[in-house]
Amino acid sequence: MTSDANIISFKKRDEMITRETVNYISGLAKLHINEVQAQKFAGDLEAILHYVEKLNSLDVSQVKPTSHVLDMENVFRDDTVKPSLSQEQALAFSVEKLNGAYKVPKVIE
Repeated sequence: MTSDANIISFKKRDEMITRETVNYISGLAKLHINEVQAQKFAGDLEAILHYVEKLNSLDVSQVKPTSHVLDMENVFRDDTVKPSLSQEQALAFSVEKLNGAYKVPKVIE
C-alpha cells in the first residue's frame, strides 16, 4: 500500500491511475483483488475520471439546481384504517409464540 500522498486529486490530475493506486483503494475498501483485476480496474477508473473531466468542462452556470431530475410531489397516500388480521390469525402459523408475539431465535449475543 502507498501513503495518503498518493490519493487521487479530482481538481488536477496529470497522472494515470496505477495498479498501486487501485491496490491502495481496494485495501481501504477491504477488498482482495488479484493483479489482473487491479489492471482492469485501473483502466475502468481512468475512463471514469476522464468522463468526469469532460463533465467538469461543461458550462452549467445557466442550469437550475435540482434535487431530482423530475418534478416530484408528495406521493404518499392518506393513512386510512383498513381491515387486517387479528392477533390470533397473524400468529396462527407461527412456529413459536410467547405472550402474544412471535418468538424467534436470539441473533445477537
